[in-house]
Amino acid sequence: MTYRYSVVLLIASTAAGQATKPWTPPHTPDGQPDIQGVWSTATTTPLERPAEFAGKSTLTAAEAAEYQKKAIYDVNGDRRDGGGAADVGRAYNEFWRERGQVVPDLRTSLITDPPDGKIPPLTPEARKRQADRAAAARGHEFDGPENRSLQERCLLATNAGPPMTPANYSANYQIAQGPGWVILVNEMAHDARVIPLDGRPHVPQEIRQWMGDARGHWEGNTLVVETTNFSDKTAFRGSSDKMRLIERFTRTGTDSLLYEFTVDDPATFGKPWTVKIPTTRAEGVMYEFACHEGNYGMTGVLSGARVQEGAKVTR
Repeated sequence: MTYRYSVVLLIASTAAGQATKPWTPPHTPDGQPDIQGVWSTATTTPLERPAEFAGKSTLTAAEAAEYQKKAIYDVNGDRRDGGGAADVGRAYNEFWRERGQVVPDLRTSLITDPPDGKIPPLTPEARKRQADRAAAARGHEFDGPENRSLQERCLLATNAGPPMTPANYSANYQIAQGPGWVILVNEMAHDARVIPLDGRPHVPQEIRQWMGDARGHWEGNTLVVETTNFSDKTAFRGSSDKMRLIERFTRTGTDSLLYEFTVDDPATFGKPWTVKIPTTRAEGVMYEFACHEGNYGMTGVLSGARVQEGAKVTR
């Protein structure tokens, strides 16, 4: 406990020091601020503020240390209490996990706006859209692979985005830069976004893509990426295909980069909302996430459904 307290206190004081001393990033040969590297999003700070911290935007160092201890214990995959079902539900053991720490400024949520740290309520239109989707899928969830989620089918990872949100394994993303371009590769499902910086317009509205259509530009040392033209098959937190996403990438130190995003989707949320995720440089290279090769779950769940259907027929 003493060790955890000192680590959090050190991080908090370092963050405070960085806030008063701006850091100037190096530049690539073509003059772009250099944001290249492999970065980790792993953190125990939740996306939304927990009820226990309602009205409290930041923690003290002691509270952060206690929260970190509890957060790691609650999700510990190596625990053997709670019976067989609980054990199976914890899935992978801790060897494979990347839990991370509370964010350096000790916030109680990754959401910074609205101030309550919560995703704004869904609009009536969005609630109806979700209800209609659920009704259409009911009874057909296991008809075939097309009825399963893109994540189950190894086509697109939920946290890979855009936007990118922390995961407890494969929590890295890589940035590569070249003249007029930036490439973002997410470790989970190895999805890649190739983003032009030349000011070209977005593709026509009738063209829709799972990861949307991204366009980037620099505002000082910050890379700003605007993404539109999403498909209705990729609903981030219930979003519509009209979502407009603004992402910002800013180097804050030799081994740190701040990733921010704002979701603007009036058809889904009562107002825009913003998330800030401090990411840290990951050691080593990022290897391919080979999902399809080990995706036995898809075969298993569909085969199981066929067995259940056969049993009903023979009764």
